[in-house]
Amino acid sequence: MSITLNRTFVRLMPWIFVWVWSTGFLAAKLGKSYAEPFTLLSYRFALALAVLWVITKLFNSRWPSTWRLAAHCMVVGLLLHGVYLGGIFKAISLGMPAGLSAMVIGLQPLTMALFAGVMLGERVSKRQWLGLFMGLAGLYLVLGEQFSVDASTIFYGFSGWSPVLVGAALLAISFGTLYQKKYCHGADHLTSIWLQYAAALGFSLIIAFTFETRVVDWQWQFIVSLSWQVLALSIGAVLLLMIMMRQGAATKVGSLFYLVPPAVAIQAWFLFGEAMGLQGLAGIALIAAGVAQAMWPSRN
Repeated sequence: MSITLNRTFVRLMPWIFVWVWSTGFLAAKLGKSYAEPFTLLSYRFALALAVLWVITKLFNSRWPSTWRLAAHCMVVGLLLHGVYLGGIFKAISLGMPAGLSAMVIGLQPLTMALFAGVMLGERVSKRQWLGLFMGLAGLYLVLGEQFSVDASTIFYGFSGWSPVLVGAALLAISFGTLYQKKYCHGADHLTSIWLQYAAALGFSLIIAFTFETRVVDWQWQFIVSLSWQVLALSIGAVLLLMIMMRQGAATKVGSLFYLVPPAVAIQAWFLFGEAMGLQGLAGIALIAAGVAQAMWPSRN
């Protein structure tokens, strides 16, 4: 399947992606109250596989031409969905604040920039490095105001495994995104994502059947949250990410993740009345400036 995109949609893709991806924190927060993390993810991946199977049939999508290409797609799924989402969901279930988790994941553009040089041979310009560090500084201003945590008590109140899990999630999404760009080029978008979720489902089922009770409280809130996670996040946002990675440099795409925590903060202010002061507004402005720097065409 070849996806033809008009110029207007190409320009809007990064901003659509940021908004949809940011809603995942809200949906996960709601959904985790009704099911254990890997049980929830197992349902999410299974339903996404079913929906994607129908879509691949409708579009006559091509399956990978070799077993090696299929295996590469499944490695991406294990990293990008199994380890990343599993690490975040499990850390939050152990009591780690969602804001603190987002702060750690906010390092992704920097880790992607470092990995991109080694894996893809991409040269990161001084302008892009400046933008990346500006974005990181802005991220900490926003989250520092919204989720103030005393350094002396930062690891109290949740399991000591939580930082390890979030750190593993950070490495998994950074490495997995670049692995996809390097080894899965030429694979059909839809069948590639289907194989990714198949690998992630196998991983989450093993964890769920080994360590969890697999009990689900089927309230309407859980159903709404699960539906949004499947349709908007597991299919819509991930497909956008794959397309953007194939069209642009990894460092530029990675810098968009700086916009996710501010987007979450703005939505929380609008929906739940959470206050946002001058520090948060300054952080958002700094992030926007940093992203503009990192996205600027390189002269190198």
